[in-house]
Amino acid sequence: MKKNHFLLMVFGCLALLITGCVRTLNGQLKAGVPFANDTKISRYERPVDQIYDAGITVLKFNGTLTSENSIAKTLEAKVNTRTVWVKVTSISPTVSQVEVQARTSGGGADMDLASEIDKQIALQLK
Repeated sequence: MKKNHFLLMVFGCLALLITGCVRTLNGQLKAGVPFANDTKISRYERPVDQIYDAGITVLKFNGTLTSENSIAKTLEAKVNTRTVWVKVTSISPTVSQVEVQARTSGGGADMDLASEIDKQIALQLK
């Protein structure tokens, strides 16, 4: 009987560790699997506004743009059943950084989609 209670406590603790909250690029907390790599980071020698516009174009082409913050330079979109966030920041006057984060509807990381969106943004800049 004590063994069953101990196993139940162990599985309960594991369930709490596996699930949790994930911070998105726009600053919100979403339920998801923590400790999973879900963000692709790239740097380009382009102005922030040009990369931000390329991100809007790519996300509209691949899915539905659901949120756009032109002050913080963050975008949120639904691509198939995935949620994608894009954040553009200035590193120096000539270099900008793009972060692309993708998560499944269940909260799992989708690095393949994040890499694909990042690649399409780079191609849109050419």
